[in-house]
Amino acid sequence: MAHELLVQGSRPDLSRAERFGPMSRSSDPVQENIISQRKADHLALCASGEVEFRRKGTLLDEVHLVHDALPDRHLDEVDLTTTLLGKRLAAPIVVSGMTGGTDEAQQINRDLARAAEALGLGFGLGSQRAMVLRPETTRTYQVRDVAPTTLVLANLGLVQARQMSTAAVGELCQTVGADALCVHLNPAMELIQPGGDRDFRGGRDVLRRLRSELGIPLVVKETGCGLSRSVGLAVRSLGITAVDVSGAGGTSWVGVETRRASGQQRQLGEELWDWGIPTAASVGLLADLGLEIIATGGLRSGIDVAHALALGATAGGLAAPVLRAHREGGYEGVVAFLRHVIEGVRAVTFLTGCRTPAELRHVPRVLGPTLRAWLTEAR
Repeated sequence: MAHELLVQGSRPDLSRAERFGPMSRSSDPVQENIISQRKADHLALCASGEVEFRRKGTLLDEVHLVHDALPDRHLDEVDLTTTLLGKRLAAPIVVSGMTGGTDEAQQINRDLARAAEALGLGFGLGSQRAMVLRPETTRTYQVRDVAPTTLVLANLGLVQARQMSTAAVGELCQTVGADALCVHLNPAMELIQPGGDRDFRGGRDVLRRLRSELGIPLVVKETGCGLSRSVGLAVRSLGITAVDVSGAGGTSWVGVETRRASGQQRQLGEELWDWGIPTAASVGLLADLGLEIIATGGLRSGIDVAHALALGATAGGLAAPVLRAHREGGYEGVVAFLRHVIEGVRAVTFLTGCRTPAELRHVPRVLGPTLRAWLTEAR
């Protein structure tokens, strides 16, 4: 495979800075501690529920599917298996990327990946920027020993990928045994984050380079503000076939950084707290572009997943509720929660007369006025 050749060709005799580029050149312990503390803050804030969108919802509640009182099949005949990024899932569900880089994150990642393996779901890692800046944190992202067959999604910011060679990005993916790489876009979050990035130039060039050179699939992913139709079209024009909309309505990552900011940055964060495209709208706006769509951003149940599938998603991803289930019940709590989500998807599939979740996009539906306005006016 091209990816294997690329990574094997990286030069072990080169310094980390030479291999990974400008990102790795800072060995400032203060900066490293800032990143570690940021990771810990993110976990605590997301688990608390205090950084949800305040006035804007996902609009998944404006998706009403028509009940079929004569489904003419046994519930056991419903087949939830789904192919995503070339791998078979037992249900169209992904445990979305959340964390990494700290001891607590290591245990969370391993428990969540183990649950995904047990249930046949996908699993995403949190941003791997810490792996480059602090190589000793690599262990906090490595889950293959507990999830040998799981769809594992690596995760790197677009700005960080711009600063790295393709070989270095490939090494980052290979180290965690990733099946695909999520390249996350987060301009709103970065504007509020203390010390966040301000230069987002050359993004399309970075995606084009990775698409042609990396050798594993790319997933273009937002971080809580959604993907517009124009971004979906741009992604498709680059030959990338998968996205994660990560829409507005769940955890506000602008809100997360607002809680960590001060002064005028905090004030701006308060004003932009609810910025973004609702998850349901983002899925619907991209549904006819021929992309594999992972719907994340405020999904809390199997009903939410099913509604996203009806709008055109390939799979639904959940993050914050899985984290809370882990806080409350550890590995067993996560498994129990995810089983409930799976059964919710199965129930809606059955009650709409469908045999597979992919059929949900063809069932009769009634959309609420706000979602209809988004789907009409945001094209």
